[in-house]
Amino acid sequence: MQAPLLQMHAHFSHSNFLSLNPRRTSAVSSPPAFPQFLFSDRSSFNSALSFGSIQSNSVKMTSVNYSLSNGNSCGNQAIALGLDSVDLDRFADVGNQLADAAGDVIRRYFRKSFDILDKEDLSPVTIADQAAEESMVKIIQENFPSHAIFGEENGWKCKEDSADFVWVLDPIDGTKSFITGKPLFGTLIALLHKGKPILGIIDQPVLRERWIGISGKRTTLNGQEIYTRNCSQLSKAYLYTTSPHLFSGDAEVAFARVRSKVKVPLYGCDCYAYALLASGHVDLVVESGLKPYDFLSLIPVIEGAGGVITDWKGHQLYWEASSKAEATSFNVVAAGDKGVHQEALDSLQWQ
Repeated sequence: MQAPLLQMHAHFSHSNFLSLNPRRTSAVSSPPAFPQFLFSDRSSFNSALSFGSIQSNSVKMTSVNYSLSNGNSCGNQAIALGLDSVDLDRFADVGNQLADAAGDVIRRYFRKSFDILDKEDLSPVTIADQAAEESMVKIIQENFPSHAIFGEENGWKCKEDSADFVWVLDPIDGTKSFITGKPLFGTLIALLHKGKPILGIIDQPVLRERWIGISGKRTTLNGQEIYTRNCSQLSKAYLYTTSPHLFSGDAEVAFARVRSKVKVPLYGCDCYAYALLASGHVDLVVESGLKPYDFLSLIPVIEGAGGVITDWKGHQLYWEASSKAEATSFNVVAAGDKGVHQEALDSLQWQ
């Protein structure tokens, strides 16, 4: 079975062709006129960027071919969803196009001067948020005209009131980080099939890191399979939340119980904290008041890396998208280790 493969096209000074494949020993097939280079790990790739052999602003992550980490195909999971592997790969390809398009927009505005507006809930929005979402909407409508779209900035887009396939988009999760020049925000892309997230992407366009999760498949970071880490107990856990000031009332008290029991509480990453958890660098993320576009993309990424993500009662996170659906708030807890997840639920004591 073919291992996860990420093809990255880059413009070199001599029109070279780059392929990144951590598992295979031979280079990826490509047009014969192009020389090929194989980077066995991300550090080699970063070194190439640093020494100028690759123009970093030209790298595009496009075609991705996934397989299960145990070497089996995703046929059983796909059949259960009424899909096949071709469908899933096609969705992943388009998902990468969405992230590429949004990233192009976001990088143009990052650490530049622009107007910042306040939405009704007083959260900030910028031209980058709006233009990035529009760029993704256009690609979805060109490729899947029957699919619905629910974006943070523009809500429901579909001729029908409901659809089997719904793309849920958050162009910049962490707008406050974005407008203050901190590259710990992300573009979130989810594809729901009959309400279930089957594809999730967390893309950090400045650092050029892309986590991709697909139902029934191992999560990847820039083409390499990733895993959450084991943590024997809550007292040894590293905890992230975006800000302690985002909790209020009973939720603030519940969070304080968890925070008092962990080894190290940390703040300020928005969706990037969940990406770090999926990569095995963080043990626990606890947050309150997340909207569906804030967390639906996280589910396949975290579960595909071996982690757990639920609401504070331990229930599966679920939101039924439609033209009349409201983006209600959810309390979310994610952990890399099931035991720590249960300890966190026990400490939250959420009723």
